[in-house]
Order: sequence, then structure tokens, then C-alpha cells
Amino acid sequence: MSNTIETIKEKCVAGKRAELAQLVKQALDDGVSAKDIMMDGLIPAMAIVGEKYSSGEFFLPQMMIAARAMTEAMDLLKEKLVESSFEKKGKVVLGTVAGDFHDIGKNIVKVMLEGGGYEVVDLGVDAPVEKFVEVVQTQAVQAVLMSSLITLTMESMRRTIEALEQAGVRKSVLVGVGGAPVTQKFADEIGADFYSEDAYGAVERCNELLQSRAMN
Repeated sequence: MSNTIETIKEKCVAGKRAELAQLVKQALDDGVSAKDIMMDGLIPAMAIVGEKYSSGEFFLPQMMIAARAMTEAMDLLKEKLVESSFEKKGKVVLGTVAGDFHDIGKNIVKVMLEGGGYEVVDLGVDAPVEKFVEVVQTQAVQAVLMSSLITLTMESMRRTIEALEQAGVRKSVLVGVGGAPVTQKFADEIGADFYSEDAYGAVERCNELLQSRAMN
């Protein structure tokens, strides 16, 4: 199995969509679990892609190609993941904030949340402050996750948290923020519950904090 997972990882990093899809199908046919394919193959692959992008070895088009390959592979796994014994952990709303049209990071977080047992309300890109508030008010979400890839749009995160407070629903949800220009310092400054520099960390923090809330 390890050779198959390693090859899946390599094809994902390279963005070889058709070859990756074939490998994922074959792995499933051979009895490899969807969870193992995701956790040991696809997620580590995107971590490598993120590292290569950060170091300048990969540029945006290469990252987009890899992310698209992962998304298509995850589509093949979704049904199996839902069928498995994953306990539903909660419902999350996420979006790229107003003024920002980048969706790769958000989409990776979405895929990982769904694979980890969360129901996700995806507001897409350029998501208005009011839309985040509306979803919190009308749907039983436990967390609000916001992404920003442009420094100028980071203030939309602050405005969203302020709007949640004004609507009287801030305490009912966790708020997580992330994206290239976002820092822990900024997250603390705007009153977010957590910051994560990558998709894996975002899911882990959701797990930790929601479990802690449920126990209190």
C-alpha cells in the first residue's frame, strides 16, 4: 500500500489529474481506505505543494494545478468517506472575505473539513460580511472560517467579527482566520478564536476547540 500512497502523493504534487484519479480508483478497488488515501496521500501532497510555493520553487499556476488535481481526487473519495464511520463533528461556514477572489486555500480547507466529518457551508469568494452573519443566524453552524490572500482585504475579517458581535451571535460560534498575509498577532487583535497557517492546522484547531466547547 505504501508504494501506491507514495505514487498518489507524487502525482498530486505534479498536478497529474488523470493519472491521480486512476490511481485513487485503483487504490479503492484494492481495498485501501478513503481515509488513508486522504490522510497519507493527498493531504501530505498539498503540504509539500504549500512548502514549494512558499519557497518559490512553485508558482501560483503550479499550486492551482495541484489543488485542482486534489479536488478531483477528493470527489472520488467523498462517497466512501461519508459511508465510513466518521462521526459528524459539526457544521462550519467558510469563505474568502469581501474583496478577495482567491479560492485555492479555502477549497483545500473545505475538502479537508468534509473529509474530516464536517458539513460545510461554502460562501465562495468575495463573501460579504452580511452573508457570514446571515448563515450564523439562520443555520446551526459551530464555526466561521475566513480566508484572505490580500493584505487590503484582511479588514473584512475584523468587520465580520464586529458584525457578529452586533448581531448578538459572536459567542455562539468559533471564528478562525487564515491566509498568506494573516498572522497570529492579527488574529488576536481582531478577536478571532484561532489562526492557522495551513489547511491541516485549521481542521485540527476546529477539532480541538469544538471538542473543548462540547465538554464545558
